[in-house]
Amino acid sequence: GFVVGHAGLYQALAMFAVAYFIIGMTVLSVCAIATNGALDAGGAYYMISRALGPEFGGSIGIMFFLANVCGSALYVLGLVEAVVDSFGIPPGQEAGTGVHVLPQSYWYELLYGTVLLALCLLVCLVGASIYAKATFLIFLIVAAVLGTILVSFFATRPLKVPIHLPHLNGSETDNGFFTGFSLNTLRDNLGGGYGVDYTTGQMMSFSSVFAVMFNGCTGIMAGSNMSGDLKRPSYSIPRGTISAVLFTYLVYNLLAFLMCATCNRILLQKDYGFLRDISIFPPLVTVGIYAATLSAAMSNLIGASRILYALARDDLFGRALALAKKTSASGNPVMAVIISWLVVQVVLFSGKLNTIASVVTTFFLLVYATVNLACLALEWASAPNFRPTFRYFTWHTCLLGIAGCCVMMFLISPVSASASLGFLLLLLLALHYLSPSSTWGYISQALIFHQVRKYLLMLDVRKDHVKFWRPQMLLMVQNPRGSARLIDFVNDLKKSGLYVLGHVELQDLDMLPSDPLQPQQDSWLSLVDKLNVKAFVSLTLAPSVRHGVRQLLFTSGLGGMRPNTLVLGFYDDEAPQDGLARHPAFTSTREEVRLGFPPLRTPTTPKLLSAREYVGIVADALKMLRNVLLARQLESLDKAWELRRAASPPPTIHVWPVNLLRPDSARYADTCSLFLLQMACVLNMARAWRRARLRLFLCVEAGTMPHAQEEKLRQLLKDLRIQAQIQLVPWDAITRLHWQTCRGPPGGPAEEEEEDEGVVNFPTNTTQVSDEYVCAANKLVLEQSPAPAVRFLYLPRPPADTSLYPLYLHQLELLTRGLGPTVLVHGVSAVTSTQL
Repeated sequence: GFVVGHAGLYQALAMFAVAYFIIGMTVLSVCAIATNGALDAGGAYYMISRALGPEFGGSIGIMFFLANVCGSALYVLGLVEAVVDSFGIPPGQEAGTGVHVLPQSYWYELLYGTVLLALCLLVCLVGASIYAKATFLIFLIVAAVLGTILVSFFATRPLKVPIHLPHLNGSETDNGFFTGFSLNTLRDNLGGGYGVDYTTGQMMSFSSVFAVMFNGCTGIMAGSNMSGDLKRPSYSIPRGTISAVLFTYLVYNLLAFLMCATCNRILLQKDYGFLRDISIFPPLVTVGIYAATLSAAMSNLIGASRILYALARDDLFGRALALAKKTSASGNPVMAVIISWLVVQVVLFSGKLNTIASVVTTFFLLVYATVNLACLALEWASAPNFRPTFRYFTWHTCLLGIAGCCVMMFLISPVSASASLGFLLLLLLALHYLSPSSTWGYISQALIFHQVRKYLLMLDVRKDHVKFWRPQMLLMVQNPRGSARLIDFVNDLKKSGLYVLGHVELQDLDMLPSDPLQPQQDSWLSLVDKLNVKAFVSLTLAPSVRHGVRQLLFTSGLGGMRPNTLVLGFYDDEAPQDGLARHPAFTSTREEVRLGFPPLRTPTTPKLLSAREYVGIVADALKMLRNVLLARQLESLDKAWELRRAASPPPTIHVWPVNLLRPDSARYADTCSLFLLQMACVLNMARAWRRARLRLFLCVEAGTMPHAQEEKLRQLLKDLRIQAQIQLVPWDAITRLHWQTCRGPPGGPAEEEEEDEGVVNFPTNTTQVSDEYVCAANKLVLEQSPAPAVRFLYLPRPPADTSLYPLYLHQLELLTRGLGPTVLVHGVSAVTSTQL
């Protein structure tokens, strides 16, 4: 009567259609999730949490708990209104007459509500079995009342119904009319005629009437809330829910039409209990109203308690809900029932039914939207194990349900909708950072997998362009205990590219009962989490380190995301230091041991690979067109200390783009030099290194027009948009040492033979460069002050003659000895662009 009295028949039917459209879409999602596996206590919360993960599940669980709590309070207040309407002392009278003996005031009505809520509490404390029997009895009563009402519309003759309305300190009387079936009455009630709600004194509108009406449709979740108490929830929930939705929709529409055709607007708007006045047996209508509202109040109270119990049992909120875990001997969550009852009692202080209707509706719409979202996510993830036996849904129905819920939330009350979403977001953030990890499975992982696979297929390597090049690193790690700072440094170098931590285990799978790498995987992933680096882990078995690195270079990555740069620690005789023991992320021994990495080798322990094999790895990578970085003494780089002194003077990054092992060729614009410049620039672009300054060293000889070379290099840096300070370094004395040991003068046949970049400085130049020259070049680099945070040096290509590998490594060791954190760089691919 309230709905059709204010909205009229057309708008009432539209409200029912919108409400049941939203409910229908949600029911399809509920049925799909309910038939996809075993359900436990918690209903919609259980479905959402197991589908979307603990963050969404926990936050929506709290919202659904509050929705049921407020819904229970709303129905209790509705029952109080019905009781006071039947037995209350009329306004303006000091003493009651006949059955009208109950005083009316805010506190008296709060007392009546408390008594009625206590009755609901007693039923719920006994358990679900007595509740089920009580609701079945109530169903029979309501069905009988409904039959009586339908008969009354036809059997009752036209009559005048006096209406007593509160007015200031007294009351006024108005008359409503039951006209019987009348075309004029129907015509008058077709359009809307919003007026003042006599219980609250507020002007009604479409949104406020819809909010009140929608609460009469929220019982669809009553069955799913009892999922833990049903014998066959996957069977009962779909059938019971769909039957209830269809039945109530038909009944609501039928009643709306009958009321509009027989009752004038005054009667509909100003007497919400008019069905008693037109009934052929008024007491039965009163009993039916009491029974229906009491059943709805109990349903919401027991639903709230089951949701709270499920939340407590999942330990998402820790000790805050520990009390709600306690159950009776029969398994009834009595403490959850009592806590829910206390919260409902607090909500009762709001006083009037229509006051909290918009809040309750907003909460329920938010829950329904999330149920649809959970089903949509499961459908879009295309997981093979999502096989619900209920198939009458698609992702379109889920999307329509979400859209309908969101639109109606903001139409009903923008303030309540915004506040609810803000509260939901706070709960999401709190649970994300504070809740323990769960073993339920995360739908986000399935969705990410689905999208990543799709986009990887779209990432076409044939469309690669140098403008969009980025470093994609494969860092080989023997033992993370000695490489913690190197792992962190390479993370700064990757520039949003692929980063893979590679490790080779020297074992033969034929001689082992199972794969030894699987137990290590968790330790490596925990290491990545602890160090807070964005890296993948790739482990392999191989008979030698060189074969293992080849495997990883061939197989790491997927599609267009494959490593293009190999990073190795330097091969020297220094004993490795345990960097994890000093790393801030590993402050306790307990966490360190849990990672399960073996202790570092001692200085007397033989190495896992020889010098020849190490250089062979570098040569293999270059043959496979991978760039190579050799990092020496990066474990001595204290990045935090270096960057703390960034105010004055800022830390520097020294860049030597010339091949110091080939003094007869000082070119700065070859592929390798440009790649070296790019890597130094990429490091400088990392957030932690932005305040560092690049210093580029230009080695010049007398009589070679150094200023012209400097201007040419400055123009190159300008074209590449690299900001760096250029410093001229005379190295006549250094090159003199080289020519004293060479067989021919500069520009002779030996030099001309080596001008081809494919054979830069090898095979002949290795034997031509003396240790004295290399030590002098090392001293030249070391003398440039102030000392930098890190140095980038040109890495020559290994010699073609494998017998010269040890000599090549010896020269690299001499060149970088005592320089501190140093990165030797050799690039084989064009990585810089001057085009838009």
